[in-house]
Amino acid sequence: MTPLQRRTVTAVLVCHFVSAFAALGLPPFFAVILEKSFHSDEAYLVGGFYIVPPLFAALAGPWWGAWADRIGKKISLLRAQLGLAASFLLAGLSDSPWMFFLALILQGILGGTFAASNAYLATVVSGTQLSRCLTWTQGSARAALASAPAVFGPFMAWDSPVRIYCYLAVLPLLAALLLWRLPEISPAPATETKDSLGSVPGDGALFRLCALQFALIFATVATFPYFIPFAQESFSDLSATLAGLLFGLPHLIYLLSAVPLSRWLQPVRPELTLMLGFGFLAAALVGQALASTPALLGFGRVSMGLAMTACFIALHSLMARAAHHRTAGRTFGRLDSSSKWAGVAAGLAAGFVAQSLNLQAPFLLGAAVVVIAALCSAIRARFPLLSGNP
Repeated sequence: MTPLQRRTVTAVLVCHFVSAFAALGLPPFFAVILEKSFHSDEAYLVGGFYIVPPLFAALAGPWWGAWADRIGKKISLLRAQLGLAASFLLAGLSDSPWMFFLALILQGILGGTFAASNAYLATVVSGTQLSRCLTWTQGSARAALASAPAVFGPFMAWDSPVRIYCYLAVLPLLAALLLWRLPEISPAPATETKDSLGSVPGDGALFRLCALQFALIFATVATFPYFIPFAQESFSDLSATLAGLLFGLPHLIYLLSAVPLSRWLQPVRPELTLMLGFGFLAAALVGQALASTPALLGFGRVSMGLAMTACFIALHSLMARAAHHRTAGRTFGRLDSSSKWAGVAAGLAAGFVAQSLNLQAPFLLGAAVVVIAALCSAIRARFPLLSGNP
């Protein structure tokens, strides 16, 4: 990278971490906010609070992506940061659960900093460098997911913890101020990039990429809501603190292993890495469901983290291959939308199978989804004519 590219990438990653830190830090405390700020005991609302932002982000993502390609990636990124700040301010001023719902809807519609950051990065770097940057943006989100709840926990003693959102609104505003000084890079002449089968990435290739990402996000998110209850039900002597540490272990593994694994896997075809990663991820999920000791459960979490990291690295390589300079907004808008739909679907499906069957079921459901995705990818690679490729 040139010095300008390095400074630009660093600024975008820092700003993305700041916005992710603000957006992901408070959702684990929605139940506390509902009780202490709104004096409500309607616990069912917490599930709605979780679903609303990703649901509306999934609906708005493709539209914002197309808008970014027409107007400019930098303007789109600034729009996302300012939209996040506005929704946070409204959330902090909420005096009822329904006003808070409206703020979360606006967060989903006006946010989208992840897709906007990736689209802007696609105008700064390309190829292997872009693939690494996508791995870093994923890492910044996971770092925020792992660290923010611990930072915000002490503030839950406030009389009205929802007011924290007012202070958090400053973070995306500062990010927008920093991003304002970055260069607006004009689109270069469009170039065609060929995939492993020799075809130019188009709607079909993008749809397959969205489907693969959907499977990965679904499989991992399906276990999130019920992991701690599952761990404590399986091992009665397991403390809540240790269960929480086990919950965050895959995210920590991603942060520690993403860079070395990227270098190690670089010579390997990403399609092969993804299929093998799906297989290992399925095994790790089944292993957790069947774990007979906390140590085996911990081993399953570490294995899940490594498999998840390898899958994301492969996906990022495929995304970098598919991201054309002129259409990066559309590409990452659709990809981000598919990940949000996966999160919503995983949450709903996990709740259904956990209630209908048991707390092991979300793990087995996630394993089944990635096994199906791996088999479909293997069939397409072995018999390309079946997918319509000559």
